[in-house]
Amino acid sequence: MKEINNYGPGNPHPLSQMRTELVWEGKYDEYGRRREVDIAGSAMPLQRIETVDEPASRLGQQPGLFNAVKAHLDEFRNMLIWGDNKLVMASLLKDFKGKIDLFCIDPPFDVGADFTMNVPIGDASETIGKDQSTLEMVAYRDMWGKGTDSYLHMMYEDLVLMRELLSETGSIYVHCDYRMNRFLRLMLDELFGREHYQNEIIWQKIRVVKAQSSSFGNVHDSLLVFSKSRTHTFNQQLSKQDHNYIDKFDKIEKSSGRKYQLVSLLQSGDGPSRSFGGKIMSPGQGRHWIWSQERIDEAMAAGLILFTSGGKPRKKQYLDESSGRAIDDMWTDIFPVNSQASEDTGYATQKPEALLERIIKASSNEGDLVADIFCGSGTTGAVAERLGRRWIMADLGRFAIHTSRKRLIDLQRKLHTNGQPYRAFDVYNLGRYERQWWQKERLMGADEEHRRVILEFYRAEPLTDAPSPLLHGRKGPILVHVDGIDGIFTRDEAAQVARAVREAGAKEVACLAWEFEMDLRITCNALEAEHGIRLRLIPIPREIMEKNRKEPPPFLEMAVLEAKPVLQKKDGRTIVDIKLTSFIPSLAEVPARELQALKERAVRSGFDFIDFWAIDFDYHPDRPFKHHWQAYRTRKDRKLVTVSEQRFVYPAPGRYTACVKVIDTFGCDTSITVEISYEL
Repeated sequence: MKEINNYGPGNPHPLSQMRTELVWEGKYDEYGRRREVDIAGSAMPLQRIETVDEPASRLGQQPGLFNAVKAHLDEFRNMLIWGDNKLVMASLLKDFKGKIDLFCIDPPFDVGADFTMNVPIGDASETIGKDQSTLEMVAYRDMWGKGTDSYLHMMYEDLVLMRELLSETGSIYVHCDYRMNRFLRLMLDELFGREHYQNEIIWQKIRVVKAQSSSFGNVHDSLLVFSKSRTHTFNQQLSKQDHNYIDKFDKIEKSSGRKYQLVSLLQSGDGPSRSFGGKIMSPGQGRHWIWSQERIDEAMAAGLILFTSGGKPRKKQYLDESSGRAIDDMWTDIFPVNSQASEDTGYATQKPEALLERIIKASSNEGDLVADIFCGSGTTGAVAERLGRRWIMADLGRFAIHTSRKRLIDLQRKLHTNGQPYRAFDVYNLGRYERQWWQKERLMGADEEHRRVILEFYRAEPLTDAPSPLLHGRKGPILVHVDGIDGIFTRDEAAQVARAVREAGAKEVACLAWEFEMDLRITCNALEAEHGIRLRLIPIPREIMEKNRKEPPPFLEMAVLEAKPVLQKKDGRTIVDIKLTSFIPSLAEVPARELQALKERAVRSGFDFIDFWAIDFDYHPDRPFKHHWQAYRTRKDRKLVTVSEQRFVYPAPGRYTACVKVIDTFGCDTSITVEISYEL
């Protein structure tokens, strides 16, 4: 006999208890349980690798340059972090949980977008394409491994962490377009609560509409705005009065000649009736009077309330008391960045400063902490700095970090020149900790699995009966050494590998490592001459950690950098500068079709590929790199000096170590140390 289920109040049907929610693959596990975001397992120490304080770093070398106390707003040091945004935010929770006042994020939202950009090289106006396969925006393509599902899962984990980091008065602005708008809105509703939805702002980003054969042209993006609580920070923003706005003030007060308009005293909501000159008036269903009875009585006595022909009360609004039109959720007055704009960095997805300025002014106050974990060209940090806010920015792309670093240094210089205070900032990364997380999460912890993956991406075959434990693979006649995931390939290791290669009867070895000891190329030159072999030093591309990567990124030899000290005597003191003598870039991010031609140019004129260089004149390997001096090319000034102009003075004669950091036009950095010694 067929079983009959008598569904009802005491036995509700399963479908009757379902709620409206957005579901994607990965939101629930195999048992139907909600997957929690692994915050503890993703947290790791942030490594401070650079300190940037321009021009405070010159203090002592050029006394009287500026007042060190007045130059800084406070002791807080802003943070620029290179790393996966989930790991970065999990790592920030220890110190910043509930302390970030505003998140402004512009995550990638176009799976098919081509983010290829042309970056300038040399002194002239010549440009070269930056390969999109390793461009920072495409570094997020693992979002799309399972289409929309994997994108939403990544965004969900990020938004959970952002909610934890937000202060109780904080807000979040999520920039998106029609592709992801509907999904992200539902996700934000769920995470922050529908009651904390504030706005969907429409930003008209395109002015010239292309003719569409089957639809209207798409000209806008959206900004989804949610707050952490009902007591969020909001400062009303006003635009300049335009003619249409002024024309609304169509009445003139006879006694004073002042222009005014009549505006409603009602708003949506619920509220009691009020008395207007002794007449009780109901606001109507779903409405309430915006003023208290006391305020209404005062306005009636002052003649500020008039009645329409239908008997409805209206308040007078004077033109001379109006400082501007309150900005609504339709932003048509902010134009995208064009190539002639002074703020243009050449970054493919750069947003205008005016857009971030409106957001930051509206939803934060001076001294508040603003964060952007998809920082791109650094617009959020640049505007926050200019408006007196503190900031934290992060990005997975090295080119984004380089663009932001250079932009913030330039802003520090301008603020100082104009006598305005600023905050110093530090550059961080997750370094080997991020690799450890990758090894644990993706490689199941085994170091041998790490070597297998590296060899597979390098297209080398593993050695099953290797003549030495230092030799792990072979690519044609070339042997391959893969350094440990936590290791730095050192001089001692290079010497051991060189001996192993010679004893194996080979003539060449590729040494693959995540990090190399400084100045290693000089040691390798001597080892090559001693053993009659060729040592290739090849950094392991970070891109192999992308979740769904199948094709190998380029494995190219590390850059070659050489420099020497320049010592001069002046006024009884020894002044020191550094001269670049040679640079050959790695070209790791050059499109394959242009690689051969650029290799020849790199050898012939490697300085053309230098975009930025800096010096720490008193370098210690156990301390972050300190920017004592920098030089860099800009979009409008392509010239670059190759001898520093710091005129550094050491406190006493002796032996010192300087560190020189060069960043090429693709955002890849190379560092060497320079020994300095002098006597009286």
